[in-house]
Amino acid sequence: MSLLERLNEDMKQAMRNKEKDKLTVIRMIKASLQNEAIKHGQDLSEDQELTVLSREVKQRKDSLHEFEKAGREDLVEKIHTELQYVELYMPKQLSEDEVSKIVQETVAEIGAKSKAEMGKVMAAIMPKVKGKADGALVNKLVQQHLS
Repeated sequence: MSLLERLNEDMKQAMRNKEKDKLTVIRMIKASLQNEAIKHGQDLSEDQELTVLSREVKQRKDSLHEFEKAGREDLVEKIHTELQYVELYMPKQLSEDEVSKIVQETVAEIGAKSKAEMGKVMAAIMPKVKGKADGALVNKLVQQHLS
C-alpha cells in the first residue's frame, strides 16, 4: 500500500472516529505530498515521500522547541500531538547506538581523520540514514568521532 493510499484509509477512519487532530494532521501531510508532486510534475517516489515526511517532522520539532522556549504550553501540547501522528508514517527510527555504528563504518570507509572532512562524511552518511535518524544526532556523533 502506497503512502497516499494509507493516508486516505487513515483519513476515512479518523473521520469515522471523529478524531479531529489526527484528521487535520493527515490532511496537512497529504497536502504537502500533493504539492511536492505538482512541483515535480509526477508521482513521488518513496524517497521523495520520505523527504516530505522528514520535512514535516523537522518543522514540528522546530515549532515545538520555539513554543517551549516561549512558554506556550497550549501550543506545545498541540504540536507534540501532531508530531506523534506524523511519526506514524515515518520508518522505524534508528537508535543512537545503530547510528553510531553507521558513523564509525562510514568514517572508516572514507578514511576521514579530522573535522575538516566532516562534510564528506555527512554527505556519505545522510543517504544511508535518511528518514531513519535525526540529522542533528548524526552531526553530533560525526563530530564526536572525528575529534
